[in-house]
Amino acid sequence: MGKPDYGPALHAARQAAGAQHYPAGCLYVVATPIGNLADITLRALHVLDLADVIACEDTRQTRQLLRAYGIDKAVDAFMAAHEHNETRAAQAIIARLQAGQRVAYASDAGTPAISDPGARLVAACAARGVRAIPVPGASCVTAALSAAGIADDGRYVFEGFLPAPSGARQAALACLQSQSRAIVLLEAPHRIAALADALAAAFGARAVTVARELTKQFEQIATLPCADLPAWLAADAQRQRGEFALILHPAPAASGADADAQADRLLALLLAELPLKTAVHLAAEISGGARNALYARALALRAAQPQDKD
Repeated sequence: MGKPDYGPALHAARQAAGAQHYPAGCLYVVATPIGNLADITLRALHVLDLADVIACEDTRQTRQLLRAYGIDKAVDAFMAAHEHNETRAAQAIIARLQAGQRVAYASDAGTPAISDPGARLVAACAARGVRAIPVPGASCVTAALSAAGIADDGRYVFEGFLPAPSGARQAALACLQSQSRAIVLLEAPHRIAALADALAAAFGARAVTVARELTKQFEQIATLPCADLPAWLAADAQRQRGEFALILHPAPAASGADADAQADRLLALLLAELPLKTAVHLAAEISGGARNALYARALALRAAQPQDKD
């Protein structure tokens, strides 16, 4: 099989997206592929081609990416804006925007500002009244979630990269143990074994989907109990390579007396600070429980300990 030719994609992008409106003086936040170059969107290609300036996490990597699609810009069309200089670089980028130029921002891979640089740049633009326009596309977060089979209502908590020091990581996981929703974590290959050990200790039988090298040739996705994750990684050295997205599945719902006790504890805390209807609404949002049942329990609790907040 020959090397893929992405050149025709730029022509298709001009045909499909060229007639749309791209206002000047705006920051275009452009998602780029997380591994498979065929995952670029037509609008992203057109914006990158149209932009006067390409601000990016790594100018060399982004120049190479653009050349794969037949976009070849001068060296001075690129500006570095990464985690170490983003605040300072934002001022130079805003000056370009205020001069009426179109600036596209791309991180090394995926959607900027999602555990990647870009958020401080967007915030600086907003503070100066400069519009930021998202150009959506690839994201390891949504890719992993779509393949994890989370049957819950689709709600999840995004945690991204946990702290690297062992103590801080364990403290973060301890805080997450009470979270019943799905939890999205990201990790680098040199820390995945340590994270696996920590997840096994903190979550035990709770299911986790581990996705590595998403969209790439050696993509691997597996779902197993957290307790089995260290052994799964150790069984094959290849499993510890690449970038990781992990989805902790929702905690199994408590049943019977345990569920009632948890509901009563949650309602008691909320009723101490809030009116009854607000407390019930928040309890239903937090626990996923039936609102009518929670309302009945709240009435019983309030009757036992009269409140004056209504």
